[in-house]
Formats: sequence, structure tokens, C-alpha cells
Amino acid sequence: MNLGVADGYGIKPGDVRRAAAAYMSSTEVGDYYTEGKALDVAVWSTPETRNSVTSLRELLLDTNTGQHVLLGDVADVRVVSTPNEIERENVTRRIDVLANVSGRDLGSAVADVEAEVDKVDFPLEYRAELLGEFQERQVAQTSLSIRGVAAAIVIFLLLFASFGSFRLAALSFLTLPAALVGGVLAAYLAGGVISLGSLVVFLTVFGIAARNGIMLINHFQHLEQYEGETFGTHLVLRGANERVVPILMTTLSTGLALVPLVIAGSIAGHEIEHPMAIVILGGLITSTLLNLFVVPSLYLRYGKSPAEKRKLAHV
Repeated sequence: MNLGVADGYGIKPGDVRRAAAAYMSSTEVGDYYTEGKALDVAVWSTPETRNSVTSLRELLLDTNTGQHVLLGDVADVRVVSTPNEIERENVTRRIDVLANVSGRDLGSAVADVEAEVDKVDFPLEYRAELLGEFQERQVAQTSLSIRGVAAAIVIFLLLFASFGSFRLAALSFLTLPAALVGGVLAAYLAGGVISLGSLVVFLTVFGIAARNGIMLINHFQHLEQYEGETFGTHLVLRGANERVVPILMTTLSTGLALVPLVIAGSIAGHEIEHPMAIVILGGLITSTLLNLFVVPSLYLRYGKSPAEKRKLAHV
């Protein structure tokens, strides 16, 4: 209802709204408390008044001066479409527009919606907000990013404590992101959607790759310090050959358990497990290849400083 309050009557727009609403439908105007119970007090007009727009226009209102004025003289009374329910949040009215995303990822769909919403010229004090799963995912991604950085710092400190060398810790840490390549490729081949669950799985693959790297480099150090192996190609080949079985066992025991989830596909009930299994399986493949072929070569190249290499060559 659009209100055009006339001057000189002393009628407030709120009074007009309440009067019109009370006569058009059963409207709560207060509460009555008795015996610990709260009862609604409602006002409702006669059927002849509430069923006719003309009768509503002719509704008499009392003014502050004791006179009477027709509602049609102080308000624009007409039938318009309105929400059947008005919801409020933080003393602000809101209307929910619900939609589901099918056949594409949520991020790209939200980007398209935001682009279209930016083109809309909202009236004063009106705005649009994207809520629901998208907002929850944004909060979760922010939290996951912070925890991921903290986990990376802890992993580096553990590598440094395990190897006792900043050089080896940096060497192992910088090769870890390459272990995630398989997970990214697997997710791309499976549909190209990186879900929140997939992001969590990347940290899991990161940890498995770090464990295998620690086990391999520690064995290199053990052969050199306690079994008399000289730093060089023979040490690296022997260490990699002796650690190939434990590394493969770690990979196979985890990977074989995930194969049924990958084969089953994205069926009902596996919406979360299926993409996670794909990313883990792809990450395990690349992390295993990394630790068996790349890490030994890098250890041979950067495991000792140039000064240490010259000293060993002299001896």
C-alpha cells in the first residue's frame, strides 16, 4: 500500500497502515497475559469491509482533532502483490531467493550470479547478499587456509628436527608441493571440480609425502653415519632400493582401500568420499614417484654443500 498522508489531519502513516491491516485481515495488535500464558489480541473487521477495496477506501479514521477522515483521502489504497510472509534479521526485512546448482561447480555459478546482481540498481537501503552453502564454504576456506599455513610451518620444523640440517629440511619441503600434482590432475580428469573436501585431502597427501621423504632421507643419513657408506651415487641407489618396499607398502595399503570408492563413482551417499578418494589416489601416485626418483636425485645434488663435497672428494 502506497501512503500519501494529507496535511492538517494529524494522522501518522503508521496509524494508517495499522488500521488498513486490521480491517483487511486478522492482525495482532498486542498480547494478553493470564496465568503464565501469553494470548494474542487480534483485530478483524467485518467481511463487507475486508472483502472490498472500495469499502476499505471509505473506512473512517479518527484524527487528533476529533474529526473523521476517509482512508482513501489520506492513502493510496490498491491491490498489489506482496510477500505472503515477511522475515526479519537484525531488525531488517529480508526475502529469501533459493536456488540449487546442478551440472556445474558452485563457485562459477556464484560468480555468474554476482555479475548479474551487480547490474541491478537497488533502491535506497536495499541490498543483495549471497548466503547459504557458498558463504559457509568461504568461511571454511579461510579457516582451512590459516590452518594449512600453520601445518606447513609445523611440517618444516619437524623436517628440520628430523634431519638436523636446514638444507635438507628445505630440500624436502620444497619438493612436497610436487606431490600434489597428481591430486590436481585426478580432480581435473574426474570433472574439474575442486571441492572443500578435496582441499582437506591435499593436506593429507602433503603429510604422506612428507613422511615418505623423511623415511628416505633419514635412511640416507643412517647409511652414511653408521654403516660407512660414502656420500655419492652408490649411497643414494642403495638407500632408495632399501626403502622402496616400505614406501610402496604405505602407498598400496592406502590406495587399494580407496579403489572401491573410485570405481563406485559419484553415487548417492558418496558425494564427499568419491572426490576425496580420487584426489588421494592421484596424489599417492605422484608422491610415490617423487620420493623414489626425484628426492634421491636432489639429495645427491644438494644433500651436501660444495665445501663438504670437496672435502669428501679429497678424502
